[in-house]
Amino acid sequence: MTDGTRTAVEKTRERAPDLAHDTGRVIVERVWPDIDGGRFPIKRTVGERVTVTADIFADGHDLIAGVVRYRHLPPGPKGPGLHPDTVGRVLSDPPGWQETPLTPLDNDRWEGAFTVTELGAYEYTLDAWIDRFGSWLKGLGAKAEAGQDVSSELLEGAELIQQAVGRHVSPGPKEPGLPSRATDAVGQVVLDPPADNLRLLEIADVLRSNQPPLARLQVARNPSLRALMDARPDRSASTTYERALTVVVDPIRARFGAWYEMFPRSCTSDPRRSGTFREAESRLPDIAAMGFDVVYLPPVHPIGTTHRKGRNNSLIALPDDPGSPWAIGSRDGGHTAIDPGLGTIDDFDRFVDLANRLGLEVALDIAFQASPDHPWVEEHPAWFRHRPDGSIKYAENPPKKYQDIYPFDLENADWQSLWAALRDVLRFWIAHGVRIFRVDNPHTKALRFWEWAIAEIRREQPDAIFLGEAFTRPKVMRYLAKAGFTQSYTYFTWRNSPYELREYLTELTRTELQEYMRPNFFANTPDILHEYLQTGGRPAFEVRLITAATLAANYGIYSGFELCENAPIKPGSEEYFDSEKYQIKPRDWNQAGTLRELIARVNQIRRDYAALQQNATLAFHSTDNPHFLFFSKTNQGSGGSEGSGGSRGSGARVFIVVSTDPHWTQQGWVQMPIWETGITGRERYVVEDLLDGGRYTWRGEWNYVKLDPSERVAHIFVIRDW
Repeated sequence: MTDGTRTAVEKTRERAPDLAHDTGRVIVERVWPDIDGGRFPIKRTVGERVTVTADIFADGHDLIAGVVRYRHLPPGPKGPGLHPDTVGRVLSDPPGWQETPLTPLDNDRWEGAFTVTELGAYEYTLDAWIDRFGSWLKGLGAKAEAGQDVSSELLEGAELIQQAVGRHVSPGPKEPGLPSRATDAVGQVVLDPPADNLRLLEIADVLRSNQPPLARLQVARNPSLRALMDARPDRSASTTYERALTVVVDPIRARFGAWYEMFPRSCTSDPRRSGTFREAESRLPDIAAMGFDVVYLPPVHPIGTTHRKGRNNSLIALPDDPGSPWAIGSRDGGHTAIDPGLGTIDDFDRFVDLANRLGLEVALDIAFQASPDHPWVEEHPAWFRHRPDGSIKYAENPPKKYQDIYPFDLENADWQSLWAALRDVLRFWIAHGVRIFRVDNPHTKALRFWEWAIAEIRREQPDAIFLGEAFTRPKVMRYLAKAGFTQSYTYFTWRNSPYELREYLTELTRTELQEYMRPNFFANTPDILHEYLQTGGRPAFEVRLITAATLAANYGIYSGFELCENAPIKPGSEEYFDSEKYQIKPRDWNQAGTLRELIARVNQIRRDYAALQQNATLAFHSTDNPHFLFFSKTNQGSGGSEGSGGSRGSGARVFIVVSTDPHWTQQGWVQMPIWETGITGRERYVVEDLLDGGRYTWRGEWNYVKLDPSERVAHIFVIRDW
């Protein structure tokens, strides 16, 4: 056994309960959410609830009570490298804890919840104990109802009540129909410890008195006494779950947002020169008018000339070819410089400021790689991996070769300096108003680096958001999400049939992934033009827009989507012809037949209906047509209407039916879950299509739908009052 292994074992033993001195009878296990034994946090956004469940039980028949304990955490330790001693640490019992009662479910399963209100991180755990007063009261009632003498039990109760006098007041568990604390006429908690203590002493004296047993029994069973005692539980032998679990709290934009990707250099009337940030400002009002929340830019840094790629990824670049923005670095600078063709850092700042004033946040692509001309190649040659002949290895994903890109070696002997330099790149752009980063291919860099770097940035900037572009193996994608990425690209692009979408969304929203992996559904990207869009014409674009925007609270499109650009470089390829990655591509945004109006309407619906701003309530419903996808989302925080007009049932629930066939008219029947909406039997009701305002009278569960792709590919329904 190595010293390192021995140390780990010793630490594990230190965390184990001391069975010789632990008198707590209550067992707490199978706590959820708990990701990998507390190794990783769950995720929430400001204002969301954390619901905690656990198996809690004890020997015998005594009742149990407990609480969820939680607190907001201060920033942790700093510095390059990981800090394993702080991961999954043992609960200490620092000050600042708040508590909320646990309530029983069934089969010894308990539940409690709390709301996170601040950015950063919280930790939570459970504390449970024998409810001695509740157990006594239960036994007293059983004996009294059986006609047995309870004189001794009343004296025992008096002792329990007297012992509670002066005890710390804390939240107590709720029994059905009983408050956990004394309340006034409007339900507000009344706390008056001196008066309450005096009242408890008076009750104890009554239970010891010579009053008739029935009178004393009535006093003992008074609900107000139970409320006073629940507020003063005996926790001297409580069991505290051995681990403090963590929840990372992000800004609301992490949960909900519509993204638009654009290349500023294409904002020009002359394809022979780069557009500037000043010219790109002209696109921002249109993007804002379409209802987007985030405008995402590819790398804006100087582009190398060595092995520069030409049009359509040609190995030979012509003099006017601008190269790929992902080949970062030239004599004009590296990751903290602006490409001269785009302007200056002041121009960038002005672009960000205008975007913010229009209600847009700017997301910046972070690609931690370098062109052969990057200043770091000469300044820090050790930061790159070398071949035996001394040359630096360029990036490869065999058989693909990227001769214009050098990957960093994050395991080199000077790794700490490299890690710190890359972290400082993020700090630089944060200082220039960027809070959202789309990270290019994070799965090709050291996973531990991301865990460290994101934690470092979030410690200083808890509203920072990181979207990971990792189209890779599922377990790697999941690890990146656990390690700190706020959002994740997904396989949505390759899930096009109703069956595929149901299976995939069920995985994302009904497994543990829902606790730490936030999907962002991009309908297209500069790298991916799926065959579905290539062959389906305008209806295919409409289908993918509506499914992305309603299935996921976060979604995005790459510019040109609204123009239905769908020409591949060759059959069977997902690469665009005349890809904007390798050339400047001006467009006519005012051409006829664009999707701008539909995009704006869909994004407005998303803003109007909170049900579409989260993924937790996604539910699929039955249809008799295999081309139909029928699903709904419910606003968890609403008990009434949203949007225009009165909405009925389940808190402004939104129902979406989409035909995934972009070529042919599809018709069939969909099953409305009326038993969940308050609609009965064969009752008639009205559904309104939020896309065009059309209203339809439906009746009962099964109703007819016809979708002709030349007219419409989907309905977005709400149930309206007559």
